Amino acid sequence: MFDFLKDIGLIVKYIVISIGYWKIFQKCGAKSVWAFVPVAREYQIGLCADMEEEGRTYSIMAFFSYCITIAIELTDGNNFNFSLILSIIYLALSIGLFIYLFRIQMGLIKVFGKAKKWILGFIFFEPVVALIWGFSDKFMPVKKVNIVPDSEGVKGLEEDVSAIDDGLTVNIKEKTSYFYFKKKTLLKDIHMTIPKGHMVLLLGGSGAGKTTFLNAITGYEKADASIKLGDLDVYEDYGKILYDVGFVPQQDLVRGNDTVTLTLADAAALRLPANIPFAERMERINKVLDQFGLTAVKNNLVDQLSGGQKKRVSIAMEFISDPTLFILDEPDSGLDGVVARSLFQKLRAIADEGKIVIVITHTPDRVVDLFDEVIVLIKDKTRTGRLAFYGGIKESYEFFGRNSMEEILMEINPIEVGGEGRAEEFVEKYAELMKGKVG
Repeated sequence: MFDFLKDIGLIVKYIVISIGYWKIFQKCGAKSVWAFVPVAREYQIGLCADMEEEGRTYSIMAFFSYCITIAIELTDGNNFNFSLILSIIYLALSIGLFIYLFRIQMGLIKVFGKAKKWILGFIFFEPVVALIWGFSDKFMPVKKVNIVPDSEGVKGLEEDVSAIDDGLTVNIKEKTSYFYFKKKTLLKDIHMTIPKGHMVLLLGGSGAGKTTFLNAITGYEKADASIKLGDLDVYEDYGKILYDVGFVPQQDLVRGNDTVTLTLADAAALRLPANIPFAERMERINKVLDQFGLTAVKNNLVDQLSGGQKKRVSIAMEFISDPTLFILDEPDSGLDGVVARSLFQKLRAIADEGKIVIVITHTPDRVVDLFDEVIVLIKDKTRTGRLAFYGGIKESYEFFGRNSMEEILMEINPIEVGGEGRAEEFVEKYAELMKGKVG
């Protein structure tokens, strides 16, 4: 009977505190519904206290605390050693939770402009204090949760481009994700067509969504979008186009104790159809060795190669399947100018074979003459990736009024990182330029 009443008391206490925080969240501009959800409530308190980082840690600790509490109840003392371990962990978490809650509630007191002595009320009479702070008009925050406003003022193209048969068609409405109970728009309103035989530079500052964009167009992370490679839908026909898309990450994923030929043979076994005859597979391997200038070192261990040669092996591994769409993330990272240019010339030759090559590089100006077009992504005031320009290299200089890619980056980067902060201006300018050219 005592345990039953104790459980009822804890439930009532939780409900009363939740009601109080429900009103506090409303005052602070946080989502009030989270006041009734364990773990989410702890994070929202941190937001209201203007201590988001502490709120994240507090919510994670609360999650594990709830889990351990349930585990202790389920063991019910049947396994003494296990129960003891859980109890010790629970005690450590409880201490951590108290420390973080103390700091967060002190932050909340500061946000509401009240005396520090209120912390005693939170510690010993939290249900009553939560109700008073929530329902009394005498308790109002001096600042609200920093909710980034919707970027409705920035008008993009907002219209799909017509699909092309001989290339890549990208129509991304938006790409969203959830982070700590908050919906975040990562990409929005990106539309373009890239014909086969073109080599395209992907340009954008940190956080502009370049990697997210590449993941979306390759089908690795689906967006609210229509992505077509020729007449195939990348999302709906993913199994069919899986090996028709190659992606080379910045890091070299090769084993140093294998020869170059064996490395490519392993890649061929993974990326080529299993029914291809051995002779045809070796023919493909030898062709790729020749394309990337690796024939002379084909029997060398990868560890014996130079930095440029290792990078070419990494690229060759992805190109072994002869993909139509070939994407590379900083393939020139760590390479000097001469070696990097030689590498990009090989990529240019691949594009000239009728492939689509999209490249991210942090030193675009030393090889910009090898590209056909540039995609410029920016981060708007909502920290969403938007399309500021897609077109020829010469046209990009005219559009931005600059003479180099570095200058364009400077123009679109936020002021807080040393840029000019004109990104959203060009989103609208490009959308206006493209109106009437789509459909």
